[in-house]
Amino acid sequence: MKYRLTTALIALAAAGAVQAQDNVLHVYNWSDYIAEDTLEKFTAETGIEVTYDVYDSNEVLEAKMLAGSSGYDVVVPTSDFLQRQIAAGVYAELDYDQLPNAANMDADLMAGAAAYDADNAHAVIYMWGTTGIGYNVNAIAERLGEDYEVDSWSLVFDPEISAKLADCGISMLDAPTEILPAAMNYLGLNPNSTDKADFEAGAALLESVRDNVRYFHSSQYISDLANGDTCVAVGWSGDVFQALYRAEEAENGVEIGYVIPKEGALQWFDMLAIPADAPNPDLAHTFINFIMDAQITADITNYVWYANGNAASMPLVDEEITSDPGIFPTEAAKAGLWASVPYDARTDRTVTRLWTRVKTGQ
Repeated sequence: MKYRLTTALIALAAAGAVQAQDNVLHVYNWSDYIAEDTLEKFTAETGIEVTYDVYDSNEVLEAKMLAGSSGYDVVVPTSDFLQRQIAAGVYAELDYDQLPNAANMDADLMAGAAAYDADNAHAVIYMWGTTGIGYNVNAIAERLGEDYEVDSWSLVFDPEISAKLADCGISMLDAPTEILPAAMNYLGLNPNSTDKADFEAGAALLESVRDNVRYFHSSQYISDLANGDTCVAVGWSGDVFQALYRAEEAENGVEIGYVIPKEGALQWFDMLAIPADAPNPDLAHTFINFIMDAQITADITNYVWYANGNAASMPLVDEEITSDPGIFPTEAAKAGLWASVPYDARTDRTVTRLWTRVKTGQ
């Protein structure tokens, strides 16, 4: 009798452990990319606990996704990486019956994202933005003159200009699929070219300014720009605006601007997707639907200062954000934006080799 009771208790405990595990959602998202209370609100509303991990490059996420068995239920790949990962069978198709809040999404933006994922079958927009230039207004004026207008990639890609800023610190994203095309575009080349010679030209341009760049990193620049430790960052729009917000909160006298260069810039979408081998796909759908709630999306945009694809959220987003052309570009700026394309294996190898050469100088 005692043995049977003990066995039964063990079975109940095991079932409870499984049930507890089944009620835990595992999310893998970019660093500094969600409101402070979003996860707490999700758990309060649904009873689902969240394990939340972060990364700072698409390459890191892709390595985990292609290896399989990541243990994550929801991830946030950028659109071009999403496209090629879909081709590799990485993501499950969404069940829109479980996503009623998809009705809140902006149809035009979702159509743009559908260029990477036909019919938005595997992912919905989390946030979107541009890759441009963040800068310390006073530091630039001190070195380049009060009348200097920051409106061009020449600020970082012209060796003579960037040399005047090396002392206050230039940073660039550690993102070869974004920085190399930007350099190519500045040279008048197609940023979506996969011609090896065009990549070589972009890399040569970057090497010509390499000594003026303090570091390549995809998250450190937020705090450094906010603190005045660097004065120029080639970075993601929302990250630069986070730096601006932090500087204003600190009242440290650092004034930060962001510009979409007149030559054009990359427009990207970060997408909510469910790995094909996700342990808890139903919980994943519950989370994605929660994020698409108008108020929740607005809260995230108001905190991270990134544009979102949720039309219903716009009346709830701070006017300071919706009226800023660095976050929501003007029609003229939109005309100069380009979307990235996924690379094949050969192009990937070329880009990786050139990027290593740019970063190391070897």
